Order: sequence, then structure tokens, then C-alpha cells
Amino acid sequence: MIMYLLDTNILSELVKKKPNDNLIARLESVPFISLYTASICIMELRYGALRMKNGEDLWAKIQTRIVSKLQIIPFSYKEALKAAEILHELYSVGRPIGIEDIMIASIALSNRLIVISGNIKHFSRVPNLPVENWLW
Repeated sequence: MIMYLLDTNILSELVKKKPNDNLIARLESVPFISLYTASICIMELRYGALRMKNGEDLWAKIQTRIVSKLQIIPFSYKEALKAAEILHELYSVGRPIGIEDIMIASIALSNRLIVISGNIKHFSRVPNLPVENWLW
């Protein structure tokens, strides 16, 4: 079974009043059990909610609509080692990306997941990382 890691910008789309139609159609076309996210994405969502005026209401919505329904993969030892390799490789060719994206990529690669993100530009720099944009 093909498995997917939903990036933060994809998860954020799901709490909008009118989520992207293409995203909803793609999500409905895959088995729910094949959808994952990373603990890093949860951190980014929580941080975003904390910055908002109605942050606790937003966080409650995120927990109900997203967190409670997805399998969350932690950033652990094997992911940390993979992240170091990615970080080294991207810096050695002068094409670094943000550390959070490196951590998310390492979780995806370590667990054989396809990253679903609107941020193809950064994730496509990571060698051998399959990435799709379901917002198009």
C-alpha cells in the first residue's frame, strides 16, 4: 500500500472554511489508513495556533479535524541520523532548506512515505524523496 505524509501546509488547508477542492478529492481517493503526518508538523500547527488571537479555538479545531484522525510519526533516532545526512548533503551542494523541512523529509524517507506538500520547491531538493502537490 502506498503511504503518504501530509505536510503542515496541507494540514492547515483542512481547517480552512473552504479547503482546496483538489486536495479534498485526492484525500477521498486514498484509504484513510495510508495517511500520516510528522510530529514536526504538529509542532508547526501548534505554534501557528499559539500565535493567533483565537488560538485555543483554532487548536481545538485542529485536534478534532486533524490530529485525532491521523497517525503521527515521531522524530526519533533513525530519523535524526537521516536528517543529518540530508542536512550535510544539501549544504555541501549549496542548496539548504529549513531544518523543519529536513526533519519532515527524514521522517518520510525513513518510513517510506510520499510527502504531500504545497512546498514542492524545497522538498524536491532532497535526493530520493518522493513529493506530490495535491493542491493543483
